[in-house]
This record gives sequence, structure tokens and C-alpha cells, in this order.
Amino acid sequence: MPAPQEKSPSRTVSRKADHLQLCISGPVAYEKSTGLEAIELIHCALPELDFDEVSTETEFLGRPIHMPVLVSAMTGGFPEGGTVNEQLAEFCEAFRIPLGVGSQRAALEDPAQWETYRVVRRRAPSIPLIGNIGAAELAAGLDVEMLRRLVEAIEADALAVHLNPLQELLQPEGTPRFRGVLRQIERIVGALQVPVIVKETGAGLSGEVVRRLLEVGVRIVDISGAGGTSWAAVELLRRGEPDGPGWVFRNWGIPTAIALQEAASVAGSEVTIIASGGITNGLEVAKCLALGAHLVGIARPFLQALARGGRRALERYAEELHWQLRAAMFLTGSPDIPSLRRARWRWVRSEPVRGE
Repeated sequence: MPAPQEKSPSRTVSRKADHLQLCISGPVAYEKSTGLEAIELIHCALPELDFDEVSTETEFLGRPIHMPVLVSAMTGGFPEGGTVNEQLAEFCEAFRIPLGVGSQRAALEDPAQWETYRVVRRRAPSIPLIGNIGAAELAAGLDVEMLRRLVEAIEADALAVHLNPLQELLQPEGTPRFRGVLRQIERIVGALQVPVIVKETGAGLSGEVVRRLLEVGVRIVDISGAGGTSWAAVELLRRGEPDGPGWVFRNWGIPTAIALQEAASVAGSEVTIIASGGITNGLEVAKCLALGAHLVGIARPFLQALARGGRRALERYAEELHWQLRAAMFLTGSPDIPSLRRARWRWVRSEPVRGE
């Protein structure tokens, strides 16, 4: 494979534009599933509640939210990305659900890009907002003051550190240098005034990785499993190497259901688990909550809805998610989110194969 290209602000802008377009319309889905189709919630024929009593209200990062769904980190750092962030922020504020921005490294490289992120808090003054930086930047020595700038720019309630070794390995401009990342995460957990969320970008966190993160003080993890957008596919398309050696890793990763089970098995009661990676509907949200998640992240379906039909399409999709989640709660006899997290479930066939 060709050597990584030198990084520059102009290359970052170009890369982010490529990412946005490919995620909207490119052939970038995993060719294996999340594993959630192998899980069935146990039907309750005597729910002993009325459907209109079912409430999805909960809280995240100290703020009340309408349902435990997060619009996951997607974009920013170039003009069109700023427009998308603005539209998503307005929608999330109206619907009262949290929002994460894409990697803010672009603003550190090019001050003109700060506005593409700052617009989020102006449009969404009351919801939980999550900043974002890559683990590779931490490994390269990004100092705490710069991280504080990222948080302050959007008045973030938390900062996400994304672990993306697969993406960095295959990205034309990638820097697959991850030595020392855990030590840097430990450093910023103690130095920042907001919680640090550690997340994957679609290849999944194993139970062992979650355990190591908890040992250095991380208390919120996003398992971001395989089964949704394959960032390996995104970067391989950008490379223009349909027959190159990297294509054997197109479906690499831990399926979401497996990653979630593993995280739940090692996390204590003080740990918040976010499940993401290929979740598209409210029934899958309910399954993730029953498996141990506290919140569910969804990215590409929101982006595609926005591209397809603007604000109204976003609202229709969110309303469908909400109804489906409430229906699953009603049919398991769960009047609220804590009850759903105790709902019974079973594998309806053998567990999905772990990531290659």
C-alpha cells in the first residue's frame, strides 16, 4: 500500500468532505451484521400498563433527555460540515437528544474551522454536547490546554476520544501510531473538568480494552461495534484500491451485540455504556438497552435522513425510533428506561461469529 500522505489543513478539509459524501451515499456498510438480529426480547402478554404510560425520558451527563438516543459524532471542520452540524443541532435541541460532533482536530490545524463546531452550542443550548478528538492526536502529544479549548469551543459536557487504529491504518493520510495512548487517556481523565468518553469508530471495543480503560479512570465507553458503517471501506474507497491488500480488512471488527455483552460483563454500576454500530430502529435500541447499554448512538441513518429530506425527514425518523422504542417497552412490560434495562432476552440462535 502507498505510504501515508503528509497531513495538512487542506488535506483534512478534503478528507472530511470525502467522509461525509461516502457516508451519505457510498457502498460502505459492513457485509456482516451487528448480531442484534440473533437476540429476542421476551414478550410479556400481561404488561399491566397502558401504552400512553410508557416513558422514554432519562438523563445523560446531568441533563434531561427525551429518549436514550445519541446522534453520534459525524462532522465539522469544513463549510458543508458546519452546515450539517447546525442542522443536526437545531433538530437535537427540538427533540431533546444528545449530539456529538466529529473530530475537532481540523479546528486546531485551521482556526477558520472553529465556527463549524461553535455553531452547535448556539443552536442547541440545553442538550448534552460531546466534543471529539482522535487517539492518534493524544499519542502525538496534544496538550491539555488545547483539549480544554476543544471543550470550551462548544461548551461540551464531555470529550470523546476516538480509538480508530483500523481507520488510521487504511486512511491515505493515516497515522497508525498508538503507542502511549492509554497513558495519555489516563492523563486527560484527571486533568479535564468534563468526563472523558472513549469510543471506537465501528470496529468495536473488546471486554479487555474496556477493562483497561476502566483501570485508568474512564467511566463512559462507547463500544461502537461492527455491523454499520465500515470505516475500512470508506478509507479503501478513498484510496481507490479495489483490489489492494487492505480489502481483506473490510469486515474486520467485533459485532455490536458481542462488544456490548463484553463491555457489560466487565463494567460496574458506576460505568455508563453507550452502544453504537449499525443500530437503525427503535427495536434495536431496546435490545441494546436490555443488553446493558445506558444510551444508544446512531449516526449514518440521521445523516441520510437529513440528506434525503432535511429537517422533516429527521423528525419523521426520530418519531419512528421513539414509537418503536416505546412499543418494545410496552411489549416487555417496561414502563420506563430502568425497567427496560432489566427486561428479559434470549439468543434465538447461536451467538454471531466474533470479529475476524
